[in-house]
Amino acid sequence: MATTVLQLTDVSVVRDGNTILDGVDWTVESDQRWVVLGPNGAGKTTLLQIAAAAMHPSSGTAEILQEQLGKVDVFELRPMIGFASTAMARKVPKNETVLDVVLTAAYSVTGRWNEEYEDIDTRRAQRVLSEWKLDELADRRFGSLSDGEQKRVQIARSVMTDPELLLLDEPAASLDLGAREELVHLLGGYASSTAAPAIVMVTHHVEEIPNGFTHAMLLSDGGVVQAGPLEETLTGEHLSRAFGMDITLEERDGRYFARAE
Repeated sequence: MATTVLQLTDVSVVRDGNTILDGVDWTVESDQRWVVLGPNGAGKTTLLQIAAAAMHPSSGTAEILQEQLGKVDVFELRPMIGFASTAMARKVPKNETVLDVVLTAAYSVTGRWNEEYEDIDTRRAQRVLSEWKLDELADRRFGSLSDGEQKRVQIARSVMTDPELLLLDEPAASLDLGAREELVHLLGGYASSTAAPAIVMVTHHVEEIPNGFTHAMLLSDGGVVQAGPLEETLTGEHLSRAFGMDITLEERDGRYFARAE
């Protein structure tokens, strides 16, 4: 039975007099996989920061895993949330092995120090690496990997702790066509599994939406243009409103393609 993992009610974020999010209402259930789309400056990353319990809203209410921000110890909440982002990748020591990058998620740290890991943690990390086609890279240094490999390591780390909510901030950004398609394929397989947690993925491009995703939110200027089931929300009309230009959308075999008219 699905449960509510994220509930935003009239959430706004104002920084230095600028409204970044404006009255956002949003509910994410445990069996849903959301993609969040919108132009630069729409508020997508800020939305993820709130969902990750890394930022409090200026006003409104944010409930994550049925705990309200401001009334819960976020350090107890965050280990239940997987978060893969470029900002997180920058915190990983370049000389850390791929296995240790994933393994250290068990302690919510970046960089192996004096922690003691049990065999079950190591076996779990090795299994996750295999699922994301990284097992042959376990002993490689993180800094020596390609962009595509680093992106997959970030995601493997974010699912290491078996989170209840998985947040992905532009996981395919900067990837070449081959690396993007490999990642989208792996994400589609993961998202289609009933064992996967609720997923929220931010992207700029509809071509990066994997199979298995169920819902979409379109943001523009900090406000929600449209949100709901993917096939109802992701339309040329709604994309045109979000991006401020006439956009044609095509769908083939569960993948989407957009272009300006």
